[in-house]
Amino acid sequence: MSKGRQGISVSGEEAIYRIPPYYYIHVLDQNTNVTKLEIGPKTYIRQDNERVIFGPERMITIPPRHYCVIQNPVAKNADDQIQLDPSGQAKLNHADQEIRLAQDPFPLYPGEVLKTAVTPLRVVTANTALRLRADLDFDEDDTHRVAGDEWLFEGPGTYIPRKEVSIEETIRATVIKRNQAIKLRARKETKDRDGVDRVTGEEWLIKKVGAYLPGAYEEVVDVVNAYVLTEKVALHMQATRTFTDFMNQKRKNGEEWLIKMTDTEAHIPDVHEEVMGIVNVTTLTSRQYCVILNPVGANGKNQLGNKKLIKGENSFFIQPGEKLEKGIQDVYVLGEDEGLILKAAELCYDDENERERKPGDKWMIRGPCEYVPPVKVNVFAKRKSIYLDENEGIYVREMKTGKVRSVCGHTYMLTQDEELWEKNLSSTVEGLLASGRDPMADRGTRNTAPVIDPASGRDKTKVVTFRVPHNACVQIYDYKNKKARVVFGPHLVMLGPDEQFTQLSLSGGKPKRPNVIRALALLLGPDFCTDVITIETADHARLSLQLAYNWHFDISKAVESQSEAAKLFSVPDFVGDLCKAVASRIRGAVASVSFDDFHKNSSRIIRSSVFGIDDKGKVKDRFEFPQNRLVVTSIDIQSVEPVDQRTRDSLVKSVQLAIEITTNSQEATARHEAERAEQEARGRLERQKIADEAEAERSRRDLLELQSQSAAIESTGQAKAEAQSRAEAARIEGEAAVEQARLKANAASIEAASELERLTKARDAELKYMKEQNELQLNKDREIAEIETRKFKDTIDAIGADTIRAIAVAGPEMQVKLLSSLGIQSTIFTDGKSPINLFNTANGLLGATAGGAAKVPAV
Repeated sequence: MSKGRQGISVSGEEAIYRIPPYYYIHVLDQNTNVTKLEIGPKTYIRQDNERVIFGPERMITIPPRHYCVIQNPVAKNADDQIQLDPSGQAKLNHADQEIRLAQDPFPLYPGEVLKTAVTPLRVVTANTALRLRADLDFDEDDTHRVAGDEWLFEGPGTYIPRKEVSIEETIRATVIKRNQAIKLRARKETKDRDGVDRVTGEEWLIKKVGAYLPGAYEEVVDVVNAYVLTEKVALHMQATRTFTDFMNQKRKNGEEWLIKMTDTEAHIPDVHEEVMGIVNVTTLTSRQYCVILNPVGANGKNQLGNKKLIKGENSFFIQPGEKLEKGIQDVYVLGEDEGLILKAAELCYDDENERERKPGDKWMIRGPCEYVPPVKVNVFAKRKSIYLDENEGIYVREMKTGKVRSVCGHTYMLTQDEELWEKNLSSTVEGLLASGRDPMADRGTRNTAPVIDPASGRDKTKVVTFRVPHNACVQIYDYKNKKARVVFGPHLVMLGPDEQFTQLSLSGGKPKRPNVIRALALLLGPDFCTDVITIETADHARLSLQLAYNWHFDISKAVESQSEAAKLFSVPDFVGDLCKAVASRIRGAVASVSFDDFHKNSSRIIRSSVFGIDDKGKVKDRFEFPQNRLVVTSIDIQSVEPVDQRTRDSLVKSVQLAIEITTNSQEATARHEAERAEQEARGRLERQKIADEAEAERSRRDLLELQSQSAAIESTGQAKAEAQSRAEAARIEGEAAVEQARLKANAASIEAASELERLTKARDAELKYMKEQNELQLNKDREIAEIETRKFKDTIDAIGADTIRAIAVAGPEMQVKLLSSLGIQSTIFTDGKSPINLFNTANGLLGATAGGAAKVPAV
C-alpha cells in the first residue's frame, strides 16, 4: 500500500486515508457530484457516498527562480480568497492560464491542470535578447501592448513570463569586426537604433565595430566583408539603384565605376551597389604597348568608337566599358633583316617619311629600329629577309602587274607590293620529286608508285630543283616562250615560273604493260630490259620466249645540238616501242621455220631477225631506232617454253621416256648388286653357323665339368663347413682374448700414466706452494730483520755511541772500583741457575797463581 493510502478497506476501497503533510486528495461526493479538496496532514475517513478520485499527491513546490503554468486556474477575490459556487465547488477560469512563481507549496484544485511543469526562469545573457510577441492586449509599465506587437527583452536579466506574451525566438548579437559590416532588412516599418525610420523591406548597413543586437523588426541578411584594395587590385562596381556613394558622388541605376586604393584602402559594398568583379592592374613594360577601345574620357564616360594607345612603362586599370583591342602586345623590334608592312586604317600623317597617308595605303619600314604602330595604322605583315644559297630560290609575284619571277642566289626581302607565289605541279611530278629516288641507283624500285607524305609537303614558294643524275637527261618546257630545253646530267635543274618537266611514262613488267614506270629523267644507258613474247613456228608450234635486250642512246650529236637532244624525247614510251618492234621482227622470222629448226638454231634466227645480216653473211651487232637514237646492242634468250598444251605434252612424254630408260638401267644395276651381296651374306652365315656349333660343344663340356665339381663339393661341403666354422670360432675367440688383454694392458698403462701424472702435478704444486711459502717467510724474516736493524740503528743513533759506552762501562767500573777498594781481584756473580764456564777461569786462576799468588775470594 502506497504512502498515505493506509486504512481500512471496505468493498475493495480504502475507507481511511492518512494524508501526509504537503499532500492532498480529491474527493468526489457521489450524492451532489461535487469534488472537494482535502489537504494534509490529516486522516480522512471516506464516507460511503464518497470516492477518492485523485491522490494522495504531493503538492506543487516552486523553488526560487522557477515558475510553472496552471491551466484553468481557480478564481480568487480581491482578498486572494478562493471563490466557491453555490454547490461548494471552487470556481475556475476556464481557458485561462496563470503563471505562478516561487511560493509556498500549493495543491491543484479539481479542474486545474499543470500545463507546464516547474521550470527554471530563463536567464538572458549579455548580447542576447528574447523576441516577444503579445498574444493579448495588456499594459506594461505605462506601455500599452496590442496583440501581435513584438519587442525585445534584452539581457543581461531574468525574464519573468506572462500569460499574455509568448517567446518567438532567442536573438544573439552579431559581432562586427574590423573591415566588416552586417546587412539588415526591415520586416516592418520601424525605427532603427539610430532613430532612423525604416520602411518594410528596406536594407541598410551597420559598420560600427562591436556587437550589434538586431531590433524586433530587423533581420540580419548577411555579414559583408570588406574588400581590401591594393595598388594592384581595384573593384568593379555597379549601381542597382540611384544613390550617393561614400565619396558623395551620385550614382545612377546601372552605372559602373572602379574603386581604387586611392579612394579607400578597404571598401564595404553598399546595399545599393554590386561588386561585378575584381580588376587586376594592367602593367606594361618598356617593351610593351596596348590599344584600348572605347576609352573613358575626361567626363568619366566611355568614348565609343575611339581608340587610345598606351605605351610602357605604365600601370593602369581597365575602366568599365573599356577593353583591349588585341591584348598586351610587344613592341616591334626589327633587326637588319626584318621589316614591317603598314596599312593606314584612317587618314594619318607618316612622321618618319613626312607624308600623308590615305586609308588603304601600304608602306614598309626596315630595321634596325623599334616601332609602335599608332591607332590609325595597322601592321599588315611582318617581313624577314629570305637567305638563299646559289642553288636555292623563291618565286616572287608583283601584285601591281601580276608578273612572276624567280629570285636565286642572294638574300632578298619582299617589298609591300610583292608576295610569294606558289608553283603548282601535277601530283605525279610532286610524288617523283618528293620520293627523292635516284633513277640510276633505284632501278629496282622504279616500278613501284611513289608515296607522298602530306606532312612533309613541298614548299611551293621555293624554286623547284631537280638533280639530274649522271648519264641521264631531263627535258624542260617553257610555256611562256614555247621552247623546250634538254639538260644532261650531272646537273641541278631549277625551274622558272613558267617551266614544267616533261614526264616520261614507260612500259614495264613482263610482258610489257604501258604506263608502268613514271620518271622525270631519261636514262641514256647502257641498260637492259626484259620482255616475254609468244611466237609460232611454221609447223604451228607456239612458244613463249623470255628475252633480255641491252640498249643505250646515241648522244654524240645530242650534246652539241638542242634539236638533236629533243629527239631523245620524241618517243614518249621508247621501252614499249623497242619491245614491240623487236617482237614483230622475231615473230616474222620464226613463222618461216619449223619447230626443230628453231629449237636447234634459235639464237641465230632471233639475232639475224633483229640485227639483220651484212654483205658477208654475218649477223650485225646493233639495231638503231633513228627517231630517238635508241640502239639495241644484244639480245639474250633467257627461256623458251611451249605455249601449246599438245607440244608441251609431247615434250613431257619424251622427257618421261628418257627418265624411264635411265631408271630401268639403274634398277638392273641395283638388282645385280643386290644378288651379289646376298650370296656373300649367305656364305658368311654358313661359316658363322659352324663356328657357333663348335662353341656350343665347348660350352657343354665345361658344363659337365662344373656339374661333377659341384656334386663333389656338395658331398664334402657340410663337414668342411662345420670344421671351418669351428676353426673360425676358435680363431675369433683367441683374437678376442688377445684383444681384451691388449685393451686391459692399455687401460692399466693409461691409468698408471694418469696417476703418475696426477702425483707429479700434485708434488709440483706442493713444492711450488712450499717454495712460495718459504720465500714469503724469508721475505718476512728479512724485512723484520731489516726493521729491527733499522730500529736498533735508529735507537743507537738516537742515544749515541758515547752514551752507550758510558752506560756499558758504568756498572763494571763501579764494581771494579768497589772490589778494588775491598782488595778483591776477581769476582763472579751468579744466580745459581745459569751455568758458568770455569775452565778458562781456572786456567786463568792457575796461571795467575803460577805467576804470582792468586787470591780466590770466597763466594
